[in-house]
Amino acid sequence: MSHTIAAIATAHGIGSIAIIRLSGERALEIAKSLTLRQSIIARYATLSTLYDANNRLLDEAIVVYFKAPHSFTAEDVVEFQCHGGFIVARKILQATLDAGAILAQPGEFSKRAFLNGRIDLSEAEAIAQLIAAQSEDAAAILAKQMKGSLRHYIEEVRDALLHILAYSEVSIDYAEEDLPQDLIDQIHVKLEALQMRLQHTLEVSKSRSGLMQGFKVSIIGKPNVGKSSLLNALLNYSRAIVSDIAGTTRDTIEEQIHIGSHLIKIVDTAGIREAGDEIERIGIERSIEAARESDIIIALFDGSREYDAHDRTILELIHRFEDSKEIIVIVSKSDLPQRFHREALAGFSPLRLNCKESSEELIAALKTIMDAQNRSDEMMLISTRQIDAVSKTLAAIEASYEPLRDQELEMFSFHLNEALQAIASITRPFENDEMLEKMFGSFCLGK
Repeated sequence: MSHTIAAIATAHGIGSIAIIRLSGERALEIAKSLTLRQSIIARYATLSTLYDANNRLLDEAIVVYFKAPHSFTAEDVVEFQCHGGFIVARKILQATLDAGAILAQPGEFSKRAFLNGRIDLSEAEAIAQLIAAQSEDAAAILAKQMKGSLRHYIEEVRDALLHILAYSEVSIDYAEEDLPQDLIDQIHVKLEALQMRLQHTLEVSKSRSGLMQGFKVSIIGKPNVGKSSLLNALLNYSRAIVSDIAGTTRDTIEEQIHIGSHLIKIVDTAGIREAGDEIERIGIERSIEAARESDIIIALFDGSREYDAHDRTILELIHRFEDSKEIIVIVSKSDLPQRFHREALAGFSPLRLNCKESSEELIAALKTIMDAQNRSDEMMLISTRQIDAVSKTLAAIEASYEPLRDQELEMFSFHLNEALQAIASITRPFENDEMLEKMFGSFCLGK
């Protein structure tokens, strides 16, 4: 990391301010060459004129110097806050390169922060995801992790595993003797409590994934039941074609909306019935798959028509998912004479709506479901990598019970070391070169 790196840290485009960031041993020297100053005071905002190598005026900018190790990367860092636009920032960046800096690779600033001990991998992931966050829920969770909440949690788990491992390692010295049963019981109780804690975190993280990526909501029902009208009402514009002809929607339609602080990915599906042709059959298969992948299913039944075999298919489908997903049942077309037998929906509390006019009652129901998921006091894993690491930790703990019971402590310790390796990979893995390149390579330039 001997090179001094430089990059534009703000988004491409026209804006009032753009930031060019330098990090490395020569950051201050390069800043002095652009400002023609003999000194720049650390942690002060200095208004300065910037020049290129040929003393041509570039811009008037604010220069801020962060002296190592008191910076994001723990190296000398200089930021130029110049006028935004397509040209000025690029000219200043080029001047830093001409003065000896090299162009930073994607994520290289955060990678240096990690390698220099300023952040761990969980905080780095939180930074990357916070930049791309599209909901208030995600931003709140990520802000806590950026401040180290997950790191503290992993440290507690790691310390507990090390404590249990210490019991085992000390006891190995007495392998020729039978160990006191109370010692084995103590180890088992501690390990089981840790396993339950990790399992709870894993289940919570999977069930609340909608807080991070957005809740996926699918609208299902037989043809011509009002699904497209409901989608249009939620979006407040005519996104889907509405027609009295059954089967108008032949494929899934996806859109995003915000309800309260939540992001929703809503899917209007093809009507589910016995397919009339190959294209419709594919559309129906996609509808069922959309329901399977959803966090919330909205099932529509036509209040103006009698309950029939197609409705029975929808009912069977939602019964299949009712233990694993949130279900909202709607009897639509409430403005028409009602012929639907509500007894068929026993066990549900259906909403009666005219989908063409109002969706406020449905929006309130969706908000209630999503608000219930936002339990900010519980730890949550924010990436597939973290979920996989906890899953591997749990698998290693599960594998350790049998050798513990048989007092094969060398094998028991082996599995605990596996668990330690897996849980440590969330924050600071033991062997990390290849994984670091992949992870930080997904960051944006200047971060």
